[in-house]
Amino acid sequence: MKTQNEHWRKKTYQKVTLETKLFVVDQILNGQVSRNFASKKYDVPRTTISYWIRKYSTLVQQNTGMSKNDEIKKLKEKIEELEFQKDFQQDIIADMELITGVDMSKKSLPKTLAKEIELKKKQRIKENGS
Repeated sequence: MKTQNEHWRKKTYQKVTLETKLFVVDQILNGQVSRNFASKKYDVPRTTISYWIRKYSTLVQQNTGMSKNDEIKKLKEKIEELEFQKDFQQDIIADMELITGVDMSKKSLPKTLAKEIELKKKQRIKENGS
């Protein structure tokens, strides 16, 4: 039972190892546990866990060494690469449909992609004069 003077005493916590901190942060960031649950489970204040997460995010950003502009540039390059791949694949499908006479795209692809392939087929027919 607490006496009158004990209610103001600050709660003491044990030191937490770096491995434990990283484990807790990883669990929270991966959605395995909430901050509240981790706070209770590891007997650490939520504010301290929030501090760990901020520090961890800064550490990860420093390790990657990538600025926001570099990240945006890299993502734009990736988008270009993926669009090229998509166009290439659509060209192949359009050619195969013209050769075989079977409309595979209408049966197995979303409508938007099937329409794009249909347009590519029409362009191919115009180019070849068939």
